[in-house]
Amino acid sequence: MKTNMNLPQEWKHTTNIYEVNVRQYTKEGTFRAFEKEMPRLKNMGVKTLWFMPITPIAQKNKKGSLGSPYAASDYTSINPEFGTMDDFKHLVNEAHRLGFKVIIDWVANHTGWDHVWTETNPEFYKKENGDFKMASGMDDIIELDHQNLEMRKAMIDAMKFWIEETDIDGFRCDLASWVTVDFWKEARPEVEKIKPLFWIGEFDELESPEYGKVFDASYSWKWMHKSAEFYKDNQPIHELVDLLRKYSQIGDSSMRAWFTSNHDENSWNGTEYEKYGDITKPMAVFSATWNGIPLLYSGQELPNLKRLEFFEKDPIEWTNHCQMTDFYAKLLNLKSSNPALRAGDSNVVTYLLNTSANDKVFAYIRKNKWNEVLVVLNFSKENVEFTIEDENVAGVFKNIFDGMKRDFNTEKNFNFKVSDYAVFEK
Repeated sequence: MKTNMNLPQEWKHTTNIYEVNVRQYTKEGTFRAFEKEMPRLKNMGVKTLWFMPITPIAQKNKKGSLGSPYAASDYTSINPEFGTMDDFKHLVNEAHRLGFKVIIDWVANHTGWDHVWTETNPEFYKKENGDFKMASGMDDIIELDHQNLEMRKAMIDAMKFWIEETDIDGFRCDLASWVTVDFWKEARPEVEKIKPLFWIGEFDELESPEYGKVFDASYSWKWMHKSAEFYKDNQPIHELVDLLRKYSQIGDSSMRAWFTSNHDENSWNGTEYEKYGDITKPMAVFSATWNGIPLLYSGQELPNLKRLEFFEKDPIEWTNHCQMTDFYAKLLNLKSSNPALRAGDSNVVTYLLNTSANDKVFAYIRKNKWNEVLVVLNFSKENVEFTIEDENVAGVFKNIFDGMKRDFNTEKNFNFKVSDYAVFEK
């Protein structure tokens, strides 16, 4: 087995994550078809590929004609819809050759109704009214019993299988906070006996702080909901600032993933353009430059303007030109290369900046020794003229999008249109 022993303690600080929806990514909907897209993603600056669940889908009580990838029928097999185990191994090897890290979605809370364990080990499940317990109102999945020590061992063995067989680099753990935290405390060190891994959990650390001690990174659900409400309900900008301060108080031992879309949001709540309207691009800039890990979803570089079906085949409608590729490439490459944007690093200091339009403009500067990144975002729905008057900004910076230099000792004035943003590095 080829093992890349680059410790995640280092690469996780500069990485970004690109979520791959294999079913909808190509007309074929296979690993082999997706492989052809990887050089393009590498050129865009993507570092970590997260694959939505690649396990077979349960057929009993499935939703739609294809079912949910999150309703597994077997933890150690490949969904034939996507190809074979050899196809996935080939993909991982090719991804590693190109310099990517690969993580897979791990669904530890529940399975589908006809998972192999329902026959071999029905005691692995919670029961209700003489049958398996349906998981939280979702009638295509049933809940596992994490008090069952044999089930936990079988789950951990299944996770080990993917490391040993395919050499992946970590897990995105679905509904991580729905699973008892002591399971993750047991699982992580046990699985990492094989190699160091990267673990991102689907939970918000403001709501489930104990999980942050186990995972490298977590979601920013509160921010995602609050920022959407901020735009739709014309809320004051200080409410965003107040929430960001709470996230910052968590400290640097774990990191946040910032995003404007993902598989759930796109399918059920709308595209980033539906949610964020005029501030869609400023929100994307924020996600790539604030303290944490940028997370992109399949097709955002197009941009994909449709809600993708979840239980049916509904391919992304790619064109020959992805309009947002250069935008994301500049942001992702800056994130990876500039030490001022390192995530979870106590050497990095972030200062919120004072402007003459603090009710409309969100501006901040991040510093790591002599490296500095300055971000200015129009979070309002109108044009705005303003100045930056802050002692934390001085000297000559270069705009990463147009290459123009600006001396902030003398050029403090901005004239932003709706949706405008600027990112400078020093």
